[in-house]
Amino acid sequence: MEWSDLKLFLAIARSGTLGAAARYLGLTQPTMGRRLRALEQALGQTLFQRTPDGFVLTDEGHAALARAERMEEEALGLERELAGTGRGVSGFLRLSSSDWFGIHLLSPVLAEFSAAHPGVVIELLTDSRLLSLSRREADLVFRIAPFTEPDVISRKLLHIDYGLYIRKGAEHPEASKGRGARLLTMDEAFGGMADVAWLKRMLPQADIAMRSNNRDVQAALCAGGAGLAVLPRPLGDSISAIERVDLGEPPPGRDTWVGYHHDLKRLQRLRLLLDLVIDRLAR
Repeated sequence: MEWSDLKLFLAIARSGTLGAAARYLGLTQPTMGRRLRALEQALGQTLFQRTPDGFVLTDEGHAALARAERMEEEALGLERELAGTGRGVSGFLRLSSSDWFGIHLLSPVLAEFSAAHPGVVIELLTDSRLLSLSRREADLVFRIAPFTEPDVISRKLLHIDYGLYIRKGAEHPEASKGRGARLLTMDEAFGGMADVAWLKRMLPQADIAMRSNNRDVQAALCAGGAGLAVLPRPLGDSISAIERVDLGEPPPGRDTWVGYHHDLKRLQRLRLLLDLVIDRLAR
């Protein structure tokens, strides 16, 4: 039995499908299937029940899951500890942030850092998922929710103001009305966000034109005249084709937090990058 096969087992157990697990591990689906069959044959147990909806753990699979997760935590702990003692300004860093934050705020800072430290390879994942710092899915995470994990060191990085935008020259709606106005808002998975409720309250008679979980997409639609959009001001104010709408009350802003696993607190390349990010963005 190989440890790499246990990583494969954990990926399938967490994702529920061979395809999703293969994408996560960077393997092909046929390779995943072959290695899973080999693992089950080596153990003499069936770990998953194959169903039309995906892979479901058997009783034996559930028993294996708890031990595999403990083995994973020990292996990742060793990896983090060794990585945290690295003192050279070279190596790899994986970052995670929302799409618009990565494009408009982080990218200029990362370009500056890369010019100063060309030996550091940075991977920026713009993903709505909350990646795990303990599992080294990311080394440095930027998100709008505070970190609650006990093994994560975090701080509030900055507060971001939001604004309501419309295509430049278009007729502005009136507060508490909005009849005839069309809105560009978050998709239903993010319907609980504060700006969605603010839009409904401020423009109750407006209609939903389109939904997207991507702020850059909303901004492009707004610039094309598709409707009004609530956007982070660092994004909205940078687009000449749109202008801000004043309804007497601004949309709710957001706090952005940054966090990393405490085992990496001595990792020099992470500290240098974090110091630069704080210097350029914190407020």
